[in-house]
This record gives sequence, C-alpha cells and structure tokens, in this order.
Amino acid sequence: MKVTAENGENQQVTLTVEVEAAELTKSINRACKQLANRVNIPGFRKGKAPRLIVERHVGKTYVLNEAFEDLFQKFYGKALDEQNINPVTQPQVDVVTLEDGKDVVFKATVTPRPEVTLGEYKGLQIEKKAVEVKDEDVDQQIKNMQDRHGKMVEAAEGAEVKNGDFTTIDFKGFVDDKPFAGGEGKDYPLQIGSGSFIPGFEDQLVGAKVGEERDVNVTFPEDYHAKELAGKPALFKCKVNSIKEKELPALDDAFAKEVSKFETLDELKADIRKNLTANAERQAETEQKTAAIDTATNNITVDIPTVMIDNRVTTMIQELEMRLQQQGIPFDKYLEYAGTDVSKLRENYRETAEKNVRTDLMLEEVAKAENIKVEPKDLDQEVAVMAATYGATPEQVKEIIVKQGRIGDLATSVLHKKAAQFVVDNIAK
Repeated sequence: MKVTAENGENQQVTLTVEVEAAELTKSINRACKQLANRVNIPGFRKGKAPRLIVERHVGKTYVLNEAFEDLFQKFYGKALDEQNINPVTQPQVDVVTLEDGKDVVFKATVTPRPEVTLGEYKGLQIEKKAVEVKDEDVDQQIKNMQDRHGKMVEAAEGAEVKNGDFTTIDFKGFVDDKPFAGGEGKDYPLQIGSGSFIPGFEDQLVGAKVGEERDVNVTFPEDYHAKELAGKPALFKCKVNSIKEKELPALDDAFAKEVSKFETLDELKADIRKNLTANAERQAETEQKTAAIDTATNNITVDIPTVMIDNRVTTMIQELEMRLQQQGIPFDKYLEYAGTDVSKLRENYRETAEKNVRTDLMLEEVAKAENIKVEPKDLDQEVAVMAATYGATPEQVKEIIVKQGRIGDLATSVLHKKAAQFVVDNIAK
C-alpha cells in the first residue's frame, strides 16, 4: 500500500491510496464466496458456485464494487493510521482505478481532528463565591409558606379591589366601537396583579367595589397573537361580581407544627436557613466549576473546522426534536409557535455549538496530556446513574446502549467528565 496526503480547502485532507492488484484479487475471491452464499444460482447449491459463474450471473461490475467495499474497509483505516489522521467526518470516496489485474487507486477526502494546544488548565485561580444567607432570605421563605397555606375568604362588604385580590368579573371588549370575537366573558376569575390580562387592564380595576361597573381602556400589544387586534386601542366594559382576599395564618409555633415536622417557628427557621445555605454552597461550587472549565477552554489554541460546528448544531436540533416528540409536540408546530425556522434555529445554536465543540476538544486534550483513561468500572457507574434516572435496571440500560451502538458515545462522555473533574480538582487552593 502506498499513501500520499494533500491538504485542501476548509482544512480537508485528501488521501490517495494505491493498493496492489493481488489484494484486489483476494477481495474479489471473498466477494464471490459471499455472493455465492447470498444469491440463488441455477444448477449450484448455495456457496458452491465458482467465481466465473458468479461473475457471469451478477456481472463483473457488481463483483468489483463488492470487492472494493471489502478492500476499502481494510486499507482506509491503515491509510489513516499511516498519516496519523483522526477524521471528524465520513470520507468522500473517489475511485480512480478499479480493474481486475491492476493496482487499485482511490481517493478519500476527510476533515481531520484539529491540532489543539493546551493553555493553562491546572492551578487555575478561580474564586468560590462566599455563601451568605440573610435573615430576610429566611423570612421570605417563611412568607412563601404562609402564602401557600392562606385561605380565600369573601372580602368585607364595601371592600375595594386591591392588588393580590381574587375577583370574578363580567367584561365585554370593543375595538372601533364594535365588539370583537373572544372579547367577552361572564364571571371570569381574575387575580389582580397576576399580569394575565393585557397590560394596564388589571390596574384599572383597583379601587372598584362589588357590583361596580368600570370602563377599562387599553392598547393591545404590537405582538398580540390575534393579528387583527395587534397594536389597536380597545375599551372593555367591566363589572366586578365578587372580591375574595387571602387570609394568612399567624406566624407562630402552631403554624410551624401545621406545615412542618418542627415544634417551634424558630426550629423551622433554623431548618430553612440550613437548606438555603446548602443550596447556596452547591450553587457556588457549580459556578466555580463552570468558571474553571470555561477558563481552561478559553486558554486553548485551536482552529475548529466549520464542519464540526455544523455537525454539533445538527445534533442539538435532533436532540430538540426528540425532546419535543416525547412531549407530543410536532417539530414544525414548535417552529411556528416560536416564530422561527430551521435556518434561524441553526444560526441561534451556532455560538453554543462552537463553545461545546471547543470545550470537548480541550477535555480530550487534557485527558491525553494527563493519561486519563475510561475503565470498565467507570462505564458501569455511568450506566447505573442513567438507570436510576430513568427508573430502569443497569442491565436494561446497557442492553439499549449496545443495541443502538452507542458504547463509544458513552465512553467519550465519561472521558469528558473525568477530564473536567481533573480540571476542577486542580483549581488553586
């Protein structure tokens, strides 16, 4: 075998591979044996027809093409190894010479994995944010619990609507002094201040009493979903039918007993502080880890081929389609709701895709530099985590991964995690 490499456009490399005629003869013989087993040839049992008969039955061109597939699989990989190329794309193959008795010549054009030069990734100076839980943070959590356990009661006679009240209203809307479709409601439930109606609508009901009628003047937003109403002024004739207020329980030991396992309000507050502190600690650690990975990623020198970013964008969109499918949402409907199309979506994903590719290249280079390997126990641990997440057994998850041919993807994911942990573990203390 003889291999030459030529650099082309867009960081591509074209390998020209020459293979001796004797290798083609071997491949032809293997192809004929396989075809004899697959094809029914009159007068011969399966697998017993000689080469000449097989060639006459299916055609020499067909046999040559089958033989080339066999030869290519064998020598393409050897050519990559000889030139020390790790491709990130499938090869574009061009057969130059393919004749029985002659040396085979073919070209394979690929995009190699780019050269990566690591910058600083050990001993990074990444500060961890100081954790501070204030009294008002605890009080806010208590107030949220108090609000969740509040009871709705009828407002006192003569009470006025105020922010936060729950009302029922009748309304009828007019645009250009004419009623419009969908602009009328009876005993409609509305919490004042919820922002569920057109901006300005709810504010104009504040101060009204039960039975009172009010004119509410608003303007539909420019991006309103009903195009015929977008940007237009409207008048809503409203009547308040009822007002309910939320009656909050007293914040005392009895409240603590009712809403928690604690006997006193002080014990409940202490537990809330403890949980807030733990959550803040986890958040601070996550932010520090993210900053370390981002810093190490920014420190590398690499010229990323465009095709790697394009492929990552494609993967991201495929993952989005799968998530939507699981939720029962058609992809085209999602694009319609989002007011976008595939080309815009690809453009929106591009920056994130480039960052993700750059991060992966950094992690793979760190793994190489630090001799980080993926052991069978690492894969078993990852499978166990996945099984717990999806409510399945490790055996079931592993069977699916093997069936889908994704063991390599799993190993790469684990390698990235181990390399990332190395970077994090080596943050300057």
